[in-house]
Amino acid sequence: MKTTSIFPTILLFIAAATFTAAQNNVKSPVESVNPFIGTGGHGHTFPGAVVPFGMVQLSPDTRTEGWDACSGYHYDDSTVLGFSHTHLSGTGVADLCDVLITPSCVPLDKSVSTPEADKSGTFEPLLFQHKNEIAKAGYYKTFLEKDKIHVELTATERVGFHRYVFPKNVDKVSFRVVLNQRNKIVGSMQGIDSQTLSGSFVSSAWAKERHLSFALKS
Repeated sequence: MKTTSIFPTILLFIAAATFTAAQNNVKSPVESVNPFIGTGGHGHTFPGAVVPFGMVQLSPDTRTEGWDACSGYHYDDSTVLGFSHTHLSGTGVADLCDVLITPSCVPLDKSVSTPEADKSGTFEPLLFQHKNEIAKAGYYKTFLEKDKIHVELTATERVGFHRYVFPKNVDKVSFRVVLNQRNKIVGSMQGIDSQTLSGSFVSSAWAKERHLSFALKS
């Protein structure tokens, strides 16, 4: 009889504890995560979307050169180069930042070398403000000032999801995909259809030989 009486007592205790937590609006551990911790100073972390042990770390890149660019993002910056799919967090070495995507309200013309493209092949850095940034566990949001583009990023264990909302009066938009934003690469890209781009490459940076394959679908 003593054994059977313990079970309902435990259930009542758990129920009471859960009710008390709800009444006090206690945050869950996930809600308490602040991805911006370590993105300033010499912390070398990034605020983007990633799940534990995920293959994709989808995050904004604000710089690619210098020791404080190890993660691709630094809180002192006010411009973004784009949003890439792999990042290191908390390291003292620079690598990854693979497959950068930069949205624009300006259509691309491959036959013209535009002055707004810098030496890495990305668009001119895009302005943003920290007041418009939101970073939570597995989620990142920002707003690009010049073209008025709303950006949302999230990720699963193997896939990164981008959402871009452009102004209503824009007729055509474009996305530039950059593979060699930071690293020296040997590789290729190919289009499968009008909505899919795939490719693979070998890069050399801190890791001397790193193989990556990807597929992008709109």
